[in-house]
Amino acid sequence: MLFDSHCHLTDDRLRADASSVVDRARVAGVTGIVTIASDAEDAVRAVELAEALPGVWATAGIHPHVAAAADEAAWERIAELAGQGKVVALGETGLDYHYDHSPRDVQRRAFVRHVELAREFGLPLVVHSREADEDTAAIIREAGADVRGVLHCFAGGAALLETGLEAGWMISFSGLVTFRNYDGAELVRAVPANRLLVETDAPYLAPVPHRGRRNEPAFVRHVVEGVAALRGEEVEEVAAYTTSNARAFYRLEPASPAT
Repeated sequence: MLFDSHCHLTDDRLRADASSVVDRARVAGVTGIVTIASDAEDAVRAVELAEALPGVWATAGIHPHVAAAADEAAWERIAELAGQGKVVALGETGLDYHYDHSPRDVQRRAFVRHVELAREFGLPLVVHSREADEDTAAIIREAGADVRGVLHCFAGGAALLETGLEAGWMISFSGLVTFRNYDGAELVRAVPANRLLVETDAPYLAPVPHRGRRNEPAFVRHVVEGVAALRGEEVEEVAAYTTSNARAFYRLEPASPAT
């Protein structure tokens, strides 16, 4: 069994045939998918998809790229959605200092606001961090032990990894681990098995052998294979514990192979 802990079924490249995408994933052995929201409107669409498609759950949140555009009505909508049963986490939040589409102080304030919502609703955080290791680590430390989270598509350094693990957070790896020039093998090996997740981040970052094409949840097995190779573990072992970890992190019932 496999679990895609982070993808974007509401993206224009997937939304039109989301049902077929999910069907292909199920045939490939994927028993669960979490579709991640990028803003309030996207969160509404994510919840609608999750309610319509078996084995799919959603998040509600505002991506750092669009943090500056979020008004109070958007934040109120996120809070409303956070109370719905198919919403299993808040985010994608975090910091992106590579593109700086929103001012950095605005990104930080939005991240902290997600932390406050996570504490209020008892939901975990899905966190994006790009070229912002120090500030991301500082907010994780300030969040405290009562806030759970995952550093998704992890591409940070050893210090951020250590901060996340010390805080009890999960670390998620994507198709990056299959790329020929991937330089994070030591960090993949440093994550305890019970703290590791896998994701596609579809439609982005398609793993080898699909690199350059539209990514989709069915390809998460290639991520598992990449992680297993780097850790010196069996593919089915990694598939089993990452699926179990995802269901525990998102507080979902265990799935049967027939799901």
